[in-house]
Amino acid sequence: MIILPAIDIREGKVVRLLKGDYDRMEVYSQEPQKIAAGFAESGAEWMHIIDLDGAKDGELVNFGTISALIDSCGLNCQIGGGIRSYERIDKYLSAGASRVILGTKATSAEFLTGAIERFGDKIAVGVDAKDQRVAIGGWIEVTDIDSVEFCGMLAETGVSTIIYTDISKDGAMQGTNIDIYRRLKKEIDVKIIASGGISSIDELDILRGIGVYGAILGKSLYTGAIELKSALARART
Repeated sequence: MIILPAIDIREGKVVRLLKGDYDRMEVYSQEPQKIAAGFAESGAEWMHIIDLDGAKDGELVNFGTISALIDSCGLNCQIGGGIRSYERIDKYLSAGASRVILGTKATSAEFLTGAIERFGDKIAVGVDAKDQRVAIGGWIEVTDIDSVEFCGMLAETGVSTIIYTDISKDGAMQGTNIDIYRRLKKEIDVKIIASGGISSIDELDILRGIGVYGAILGKSLYTGAIELKSALARART
């Protein structure tokens, strides 16, 4: 199982939202590159980066900051937030991103099919869910789309990697939604990355046992609840 330490960018700063609420934001650093360097020094091989302004506004608001991060950190980076055209996908891949995450735009079957045809396994889809309903537009709009059924549709379309986030767990430090990952692994044959609320090494053990491909760590790293070196070591056993 791979561990992906997370950097969420808003207005050029490293922040965390509580349950996806832009009005409940905590700033952890003014220096994203310093945070990324710390992840690399701890032995991380991957990093998860989200442009929160982009996710909300539909534009690549923090592209300069994120491209500088990719260039300096030496890690495999998966990037999301505001990526709603083929040109934007290509822009991030050309900047050195290893994977690009589609969110809102992945609800368009035509666009998604075209993205898979053009970029293959460099496309991942972020499925953000509230009460098992897909949320879009930076988690602001909750649709009527069942999130598990949507994941099944993504697999049939050819998506190879899904990042599934239970919004109600994200940033709350109360544990992740283990049951949903068990169900996803049982029903859908793609790489599943768990995201949202992971707050203990024990949860990583459970997720690894379920067979998830990866786990994203955010607030648990910033608060010290999980030490990155320990998480990386545990994931590799």
